[in-house]
Amino acid sequence: MEDNKEREEQQGVSRRDFIKAAGVGALAAGLGANIIIPGRSHAAKKTLKILNWVHFVPAYDEWFNKKYAVEWGQKNDTEVIVDNIGLAGINARAAAEVSAQKGHDLFMFNWPPPSFEEQVIDHKELYQELEKKFGKAIDLAIKSTYNPKTKKYFAFSPSFTPDPVNYRQDLFGAVGMPKGPVTWEDVRTAGAKIKKQFGSPVGIGLSQEIDTGMAMRTIMYSWGAHEQDEAGNLVLNSKQTLDAIKFVKALFEEAMTAEVFTWDASSNNRGVVSGKLSVVLNAISTTRTAEKDNPKIISPATKKEIELKGEIQLTKALKGPVRGIGLEHVMQCYVIWKFAENQEGAKKFLIDYVTNFRQAFVEGQFYDFPCFEKTVPDLVKLLSNDPRGVPPDKYKVLDDVLKWATNVGYPGYSTAAIDEIYSTWVLNTMFAKAASGAATPEEALKEADAACTRIFAKWKEKGLV
Repeated sequence: MEDNKEREEQQGVSRRDFIKAAGVGALAAGLGANIIIPGRSHAAKKTLKILNWVHFVPAYDEWFNKKYAVEWGQKNDTEVIVDNIGLAGINARAAAEVSAQKGHDLFMFNWPPPSFEEQVIDHKELYQELEKKFGKAIDLAIKSTYNPKTKKYFAFSPSFTPDPVNYRQDLFGAVGMPKGPVTWEDVRTAGAKIKKQFGSPVGIGLSQEIDTGMAMRTIMYSWGAHEQDEAGNLVLNSKQTLDAIKFVKALFEEAMTAEVFTWDASSNNRGVVSGKLSVVLNAISTTRTAEKDNPKIISPATKKEIELKGEIQLTKALKGPVRGIGLEHVMQCYVIWKFAENQEGAKKFLIDYVTNFRQAFVEGQFYDFPCFEKTVPDLVKLLSNDPRGVPPDKYKVLDDVLKWATNVGYPGYSTAAIDEIYSTWVLNTMFAKAASGAATPEEALKEADAACTRIFAKWKEKGLV
């Protein structure tokens, strides 16, 4: 994840726990920059309060806070107040606003927030309005913001972040894979060789943090294993899941080191950009950091000095026995609270933001991909020739991302039950216990399945699943 401690995920604390623990007193805590944007020289008639995360690309916040929101406020006679908060504080802040029934008009999560469904408006009209202009939103957006049980859109997603493979070209080239791995078996076999010959391990997390959650699901889905089926029935306990667990155990034993059991959400990024790791599963935060800082190291493969911005390359989702598939790395999901004071202004802001999303795509250096494809009609052209990339077509690998990126809970929807399984690290723990030897693969699966059964039953009783 991002190379910023402010973005590190709360370890082992679920959204449910935040809701229980957070009180009104927490409402004022956890905020970063607060930007007040006047609509006109005279006192604006309306106010719009927006909460965003601290974006990985600082230039994005600079553009959004000081240019886009300013101009929107001027056109709409509105004082726009933008608060930026670190990733780790989002859940607590949301719980505090719900507890107080007061807060921002627009609140952005970096993942689907179905657990908050009862506190938000139905965002259906936003999708309908934008569909008239740009066609239907991508399936990934719908699966991440719609509850098929209640028929409610509990959030609105303007964009998502891909999760490609970031690999060291010099290291993989030294073992016969200069274009990087194609399958997960390639990662295991080549990764083991690289670790043995050059001391550079594979960097796939096995701890209680969000990147591990994405990586383990990517492997599961590639093996044909899932938390649920398309209809939302629990199907974790399967031969495919057991095979995926056994693969991760072998990957750890042959190509990794024990530090992955204590990683935070930015450890993989720091590890590969410092030259320590051979391959990670991450957003382009890795390559953008390398391009910005341009670290130089002596390659253990060539014994020559190299610039990591040119050696860290990207490849598509890796293939498993069943399919090649990946997750979204970040799902930008805005909610409008039922208690928001300026609901109409929030709706208009989102519609206008999506209408002008090409600016966001460029200012965010391709980090945020559109959920309405036609808003960035020249996306493929932009990816094919990026002046920061080494080589300039480095990001072209992402031009077919919609063929392999999917949602948490695939092939079903991101429901409240799936959200709790994700946010309480049930699957992370399952894989980590088996890999470390704390449990057999069979025992780890049985324990995780029991936890998932309890979670599904709870949310079905609440009527949200």
